[in-house]
Amino acid sequence: MLKKGICAIFVLTLFWACSKESSDPGNNPIVQNPGNQGGDTGGGTGGGGSPDMGSGEITHGSSTCIGGMAGIFPCDGYDLLFNMDLAALNAQSGNDIWGWTDTTTGNEYAIIGLNNGTAFVDITDAQNPLYLGKLMTATSNSPWRDVKVYGDYAYIVAEATGHGMQVFDLTKLRNVTDPPQVFEADARYIGIGNAHNVVINPNSGFAYPVGTARDDAFNGGVHFVDIQNPLNPVGVGGHGANGYSHDAQVVTYFGPDLDYLGREIYIGANENQIAIVDITDKSNPVEIKTLAYSNLSYTHQGWFTEDQRYFILGDELDEVNFGFNSRTLIFDFSDLDNPSLYATYIGTTGAIDHNGYTKGNEFFLANYTAGMRVLDLSEIASGNLTESGYFDTYPSSNTARFDGVWSIYPYFDSGKIIINDMNRGLFVVQKSN
Repeated sequence: MLKKGICAIFVLTLFWACSKESSDPGNNPIVQNPGNQGGDTGGGTGGGGSPDMGSGEITHGSSTCIGGMAGIFPCDGYDLLFNMDLAALNAQSGNDIWGWTDTTTGNEYAIIGLNNGTAFVDITDAQNPLYLGKLMTATSNSPWRDVKVYGDYAYIVAEATGHGMQVFDLTKLRNVTDPPQVFEADARYIGIGNAHNVVINPNSGFAYPVGTARDDAFNGGVHFVDIQNPLNPVGVGGHGANGYSHDAQVVTYFGPDLDYLGREIYIGANENQIAIVDITDKSNPVEIKTLAYSNLSYTHQGWFTEDQRYFILGDELDEVNFGFNSRTLIFDFSDLDNPSLYATYIGTTGAIDHNGYTKGNEFFLANYTAGMRVLDLSEIASGNLTESGYFDTYPSSNTARFDGVWSIYPYFDSGKIIINDMNRGLFVVQKSN
């Protein structure tokens, strides 16, 4: 979601304050075993004692999608397994979400970003999900929090002043007694202060915080953090020549452009441009190409198709500023030196598009008030995308407003899909039989 320099535009809509801080990029500072940092205990998290974790009670149980509805939720082809609302997690707003599968036990976990911390829910048995507890924010509360996973560790950043990057050992979730617990971070990287997002390339073992302070060493661009020793993150530079980076994807490239085969490629959604950078040599990042597109309003987030030929991008403000229905842009990246806009998909509602992720021939789009929308990519080579299904977590509106689904994680082998709704909390859904 938009923040800092442009979020004042939406202050009446969002009721959120923006902040700006400096970060210290020097000397790779680490706080090992920092414990619960406490911070701002607003949002009903206590103060002076153990924070209130919430009850973890189910708000809406299992409901099959029949006749376009799963209980109170509009749907097409996706059933509700359960909904655990924000009150059950003792939070006031939700944001990012990611997942972890324990390769030892096979259990599946939802890692849920909240304004006051990060919650962990075992969703293995969707009829009996278990809220295990919460890692509180490192400093103060923030409506912007982001999490990614490397192996058995979660890496968490936030817009909170001085937050840095929390590191949490997910194997601690195996043997939780008396849930929900107050968890502690296992390490905390403070080579950054605030950050809007964190990207991880599991093939290289690097984390890439983005959207840091605009006046830091990399202009709010991307920081390079070596996490191959997961509990000892080490900063090794960054790239700021393309300015502030709101979100990004980093891949070890195996796509159709043989010039870059095996290189580590950074694709930045940098507010007013897409930046493609070769970051294989961390001491010498090389810009490959920057590009814009018509009716650009705020270049927000994008994701490669699995063959790395196409890059699917969302612009967060085009629906607001140009009156489009949800617009998804498809770029042909078969030649990284000469990428081009290939096709445009216009959705069925006016809702704002947010984060989107590909899995096989499907694109799972967090479409704010229109919920989760699933696009069929099987004919993308012909420039054709079609909506194959949806689950609407925000049934009261499909208009261009900043409510509803923030993000989606569709990568569990079981087929479960986890959704984080800013207003209604955690949803777990699955494709209908």
